[in-house]
Amino acid sequence: MFKLNGTVFMPSVLTLVGIPGLESVQAWIGIPFGAMYIVALFGNSLILVIIKSEHSLHEPMYLFLAMLGATDIALSTCILPKMLGIFWFHLPKIHFDACLLQMWLIHTFQSIESGILLAMALDRYVAICDPLRHATIFTHQLLTQIGVGVTLRGALLVAPCLILIKCRLKYYWTTVVSHSYCEHMAIVKLAAEDTRINKIYGLFVAFSVLGFDIIFITVSYIQIFITVFSLPQKEARLKAFNTCIAHICVFLEFYLLAFFSFFTHRFGFHIPPYIHILLSNLYLLVPPLLNPIVYGVKTKQIRDRASKIFHSKDAS
Repeated sequence: MFKLNGTVFMPSVLTLVGIPGLESVQAWIGIPFGAMYIVALFGNSLILVIIKSEHSLHEPMYLFLAMLGATDIALSTCILPKMLGIFWFHLPKIHFDACLLQMWLIHTFQSIESGILLAMALDRYVAICDPLRHATIFTHQLLTQIGVGVTLRGALLVAPCLILIKCRLKYYWTTVVSHSYCEHMAIVKLAAEDTRINKIYGLFVAFSVLGFDIIFITVSYIQIFITVFSLPQKEARLKAFNTCIAHICVFLEFYLLAFFSFFTHRFGFHIPPYIHILLSNLYLLVPPLLNPIVYGVKTKQIRDRASKIFHSKDAS
């Protein structure tokens, strides 16, 4: 790494600031973030154990939930250990290639999570709107194909972002990243070269993944609501609607945070930098925290199984 005309040529190491403007209180901010990480790990691991051990839960809805839990564990683990290292142990340095790997993993897992939420919406759509065909459509083979498909979609769509940075951008104004993790735009903004292609492709990935998924999820739930409200019996309407409440809560929580983070980062020029970073952190940390809580509270089978586990420990 050497400097040329005030720029840095192909830096080998980057420095993550953490939360710009809040450096003096980052150690305190790390406490709730660390607590959120521990709760997310415990909650999602518990969901995975319950679904694996309870044969009656080996159904599409719960298997998709297991995929979501595994993705949440992976996503939060990509971010929190390094972030807490910055906040608590003053370890801001990260190798450039490691930073690109973290960026690729984070955005890939975000895409996978969005794809799983779409699959869960389609599962509820078929279960409520065409229940007689649900078992024949959502087979274990289809679930495997969906899991592989959403993983490949995320990995392959995000990979060019990494390649475009590595191959196109050689000169950087600085090696200091004003972020608490390696985010695509945070790295691109460091470059002292033309970054239009990088920005355009980043927008393409964001809208092709989130835009595509949110359209089909919305259409699925509109059809579900039409079907539910056309049921003649009130009890049947309530039962059908109750199976969707947890999905709707998770869907709103994930996409509302996603859009707030996305638009403030790109268009909120008058918003303080620490607000951008806090929103980005919450977008990645809150869903893994809330998803097991929402499903644990709203899904009777999981709630009952969890209570059995804890009661059996108390009895022993």
